Formats: sequence, structure tokens, C-alpha cells
Amino acid sequence: MASTWDVVGLGENSVDYVYRLPMAPEPNAKLPISSHRLLLGGQVATTLATCATLGLRTTYVGSFGSDDNGARIREALAQRGVDTTHAVIRPTSNRHAVILVDERTGDRTVLWERDPALALNAYDVPQAVIAGARLLHVDDVDEEAAIAAAGVARAAGIPVTSDLDRVGTRTEALVAAVTIPIFAEQVPAALTGEGDVERALRKLRRTHTGLLCVTLGSRGAMLLDGDQLHHVPAPRVDAVDATGAGDVFRGGFIYALLRGDAAPDILRFANAAAALSCTRPGAMDSVPTLAEVETLATKGTTGC
Repeated sequence: MASTWDVVGLGENSVDYVYRLPMAPEPNAKLPISSHRLLLGGQVATTLATCATLGLRTTYVGSFGSDDNGARIREALAQRGVDTTHAVIRPTSNRHAVILVDERTGDRTVLWERDPALALNAYDVPQAVIAGARLLHVDDVDEEAAIAAAGVARAAGIPVTSDLDRVGTRTEALVAAVTIPIFAEQVPAALTGEGDVERALRKLRRTHTGLLCVTLGSRGAMLLDGDQLHHVPAPRVDAVDATGAGDVFRGGFIYALLRGDAAPDILRFANAAAALSCTRPGAMDSVPTLAEVETLATKGTTGC
């Protein structure tokens, strides 16, 4: 029986107020705003928007506020082909963030606010929807819900990828629950005490048998497949905004994984997707097309 969804994503969405600045702010600084935009993102929402743009069937499990921002991001996901019928709407303000972008480098500072009423619980997890998908993707915002969803997926034999960019009280349990953890660069060191990325991944291998991946920003990404380590550099691009690049990377990773690509090719494709997103402002608005990603991925590290 064919799966209803290629990817079920459980986690965060966000409305982002993005301000471009001539430099990163220092204490007591007063800086002019070069430009500002209201853009849409959030970890899992952006990853699903990427998957949908690349041609996968996606559905979002998360919580929206009942305000205008909640309606705005629901509409944006629908326009990008992401189903939201399994999400919930809470009587509060949607999660939002203020993002300060250094226009010299594209680096950003994210200031966010999320009402606790938006939290997902284990009983919000649509078990039948997850069990009928090809892949589940979770983040680390509502850890108990993510762990519960991962348990449903694994019981059904479905791979589970993750967006892990911090260490919380349940991070180790969440890592154990997913089949393919995808870490932000600082997380493996925080979990293992190993400052070297490769050593940290190999230490995590002692308790986890799946693919272990870490994003390295402009240095690309690293993946441990069994005992074989793959490090694929990122393509060179003229970055204007790194917002959402890690989320787009994960969308590219999922697409290439479901396509059956070999480990180095998965990283090459995901790196290209993330690099292209850095050439455009915002998170969901920066998602590239499949043709764009394929073109840059074939150029390797010499393009742009």
C-alpha cells in the first residue's frame, strides 16, 4: 500500500521579523537598520517547505497561534504544498522571532518568543499518520512529543531524522529515539565532551548505530556511516543571509535519502540546497528549486 505522505514533520514554525544591519551589534551599540522584512520560517516548517518544493508529499504536525501570524504561516505552508490538517491551533500568539542579520557576512542573531501554551504533547501525535509515512522528521523544541512520535515511527519501521541544535534535559533520549540524528555543529561536543567533530561522532557511535550527521556551516557537513566518515565541503556562494540554511540542509538531506543516494551524494545535495538558501533572505522564502540544487551539486566546491 502506497504511503499517504513522504514526510511527516513534527516541530516548530515561526514568523520572523528580519533586520539587516551593517554589522553585528555589540553591547550598548546603536546601529541603523539597512532593511527589514517580515518572513516565515521555523525549523520543521522550513524543512517541510524544502521537501515540498523538491517534490515530496509533506504534512506538518505542530501548533499555530490563533492570531494573524498563525494564519499567515498556515497560508504560506499551504501555498508551498505543505498539508497542515494534522496541526493544532492554540488560543494565543504564534511563535515569532526577531532576526538580526550582519549584512557583511550573512551571520545572524535570533531572538525568539514562544508562549508555553503552544507546546505539543505526546497526545497531539497522530500515530496513524506517522505510521503510514515514508519518513518522520522532528526537532528538539517539544522533546516529549518528538520522542513519542519517533517511537511510533520506529515501531512501524520508518526512518526518523532530526534537527538538534541545543542540549536540553531530554536530548540524549531524543538522540536515542531517532534513527538519523542531524546535529548542529556545537551539539556533538556538548553531548560527548569531545571538541573534535570526528571524535565526537565516533563517541556517539558507541550508543547509536544509525547515520550520524553534523552540519558545519560554510565548511559543509560530516556524516558517520558505520565506521566510515564522510566530510563534504560546502559550495562557495555569496552569502547574504544564513537564516534557515540548516533547515533547508535537512530538507535536502531527506530528499536525497529517500531518493536512495549514497552517503557522500546526500551530503553534496544537502550542502548545495543550504548554500543556495544563503544567497536569499529569510528561511522559507530562501528555499531553492530542485533544478537549482541539482545544478550546484554537480559543480562541487568550485561553483559560485
